[in-house]
Amino acid sequence: MASRNGSRYSLGPMEEVKKVFDKFDKNGDGKISCDELKDILHSLGSGTSSEEVKRIMSEVDQDGDGFINLQEFANFHLGGSSSDDSQSSKKELRDAFDLYDLDKDGLISANELHEVLKRLGEKCSMGDCSKMISAVDTDGDGHVNFEEFKKMMKLD
Repeated sequence: MASRNGSRYSLGPMEEVKKVFDKFDKNGDGKISCDELKDILHSLGSGTSSEEVKRIMSEVDQDGDGFINLQEFANFHLGGSSSDDSQSSKKELRDAFDLYDLDKDGLISANELHEVLKRLGEKCSMGDCSKMISAVDTDGDGHVNFEEFKKMMKLD
């Protein structure tokens, strides 16, 4: 079995962050607006309210300019946020996990990952999704649970 870093399907942490950032940055201006954040969350099936989107923006937007730039997004995504509020970080991670856990069973399957990536407009085969899941699946059950997801997001 190929290692995560040796796989041709994996990119470095910053390249992955940039790919995700570009999905959020619909108009390509190098920053994520409140509307872009809300649109992507809704396209993923999240019923996030406008107030919740504003709260997320205020947590991630470290310079307070009303937008999330690539560095702020990377800091949040890679767990290096300047506000080291672990309760808030855990909630944000749980919210991210829940976007992928479509059937709300506490596990992310290859099917769920495939469905979410399709909604994001990604061209990704079911086989690719299975490989992504198995790269993170440390207990070998064929799914990613929240603990595995946390480790992946922190790149431990």
